[in-house]
Amino acid sequence: MLGDPGVQEARARVEAAETELGLELRARLWLFQDRCDWAVAEGDAARLTEVCAGKHGHWRWICALPDGHETSMEEPHWGRNSEGRPIAWVGSAPDDW
Repeated sequence: MLGDPGVQEARARVEAAETELGLELRARLWLFQDRCDWAVAEGDAARLTEVCAGKHGHWRWICALPDGHETSMEEPHWGRNSEGRPIAWVGSAPDDW
């Protein structure tokens, strides 16, 4: 089923939309990514516990926004993908592509 051309086309459209949204939000949200990168580099566990738990393990996306942002800031999950490009997604992204 996942190899079906219609499924592959839908997947490509979703990935393109997530990348486009990530690029649009970068101008406003880049500071959160910098804070997250700094906390990882410094091993700042306290700061990392404040980061959103939303992630997409299959593509190694990790949301860099504060925990609870979806209700308080009304923003989608936002961070970088495994290639370092900005990415954004809504809700709990499936890991079964």
